[in-house]
Formats: sequence, C-alpha cells, structure tokens
Amino acid sequence: MRAKSETRRQAILEAASDVFQEMGFERATMAAICERLGYSKATLYNYFSSKEELFSAVAFGATEIEFQATLSALNTDVEDMTKALEDFGRGLLTLLYAPDVQAVRRMIVAEAGRSELGKQCYKLGPVRSEAALAAFLQQAMKSGKLRQADARIASLHLRALLESELLDRFLFQTLDQVSAKEIRSMVQRAVAMFMAAYGPA
Repeated sequence: MRAKSETRRQAILEAASDVFQEMGFERATMAAICERLGYSKATLYNYFSSKEELFSAVAFGATEIEFQATLSALNTDVEDMTKALEDFGRGLLTLLYAPDVQAVRRMIVAEAGRSELGKQCYKLGPVRSEAALAAFLQQAMKSGKLRQADARIASLHLRALLESELLDRFLFQTLDQVSAKEIRSMVQRAVAMFMAAYGPA
C-alpha cells in the first residue's frame, strides 16, 4: 500500500513539474494538474494541501540530492579551508545556475509577493544553506582556521561573493548557460576575497 502511495505521489510531482514549466506558477492550477493525471481533486489534495506546497515539493525534491552533496563539502575536519570553500562554492553555483534551476528560481521570485511561496522556498533553500555554512565557519573560527567574527554574517558575505558575477545577469534574464570552467574561475576569485577578509592573521 505504501509503495502504491509513493508511486502516486511521484506521478503527481512529475505531472505538476510539466504543468508548471508549460504554464508558469501563476497560470498553473490544481485542476490542470488533475486533468493531466486523470486524478480527482480530492486525491491531489490528499497529498498536497496547496499549489504552493506542491510547487515547493517539485522545486526542491528534484535538487535535494545535489543540495546535500554541496553541503557535504563543509567537512569540519578539513585542513585546507580554501579547498573546502572552493568545493562548496563550485557545488552551489553549479546547482543554482543550472538552466532548469534558474527557471524555477525565476518563477519563485515572480510569485513571491503574491503568495506564501517565497517564504516557503526561502526556508527550504537559503535558510538551510546559510545555517549549514554558518555552523561550518563557526567551527573553523574556533579551531583558528579563520579569524573570529560573526559566522552568520561571514556566511552571507561568502554567498554574496560567490554569486557576485552572476546575480544581476540572472535577475535581468541575460544569463546564458554558465560553463564549469567559468564557475571554477568565479569561485576561486570569490574564495580568495573571502579568505583575504576572514583568513587567520
């Protein structure tokens, strides 16, 4: 019974992903997703209580493995801080600036002021990433690998540096696909600046 329920949930996520991509979040409806599936609204609402909840599941379910892999670079036992931060940075930018993830992020930004979607996605993405990164930096500060500072602010500075060469182009939709070589160079520059500010004396 549980396997059948999970199969049905996965079918809903796949159909919803198609509908959101074709129609955008605002024009997509639960009715359209039901029609695509051949399910009743009662069945759909049994799994997801709102369109916002369903979109969040679609957006983050597909990238959760990559998200966790990115966070795994934040190993508190690491000796080389520069390498650890570069590994994290490459993973983060590769994830955030993949074409399909860019499309989802734009939908979230466009809808954020009209519903609870922005708050939900903020908690699932940036808040989780910031907490993990701040904890890692705090540990590095305690062990003398970074200078003492507010770890949360440092995590925000690092994130801003990592995205500094891409964010405006992303927001104004002038960003083409970013190559692995470009990401590597951007991350090296960002981490060098971060270490210049936060590296041990």
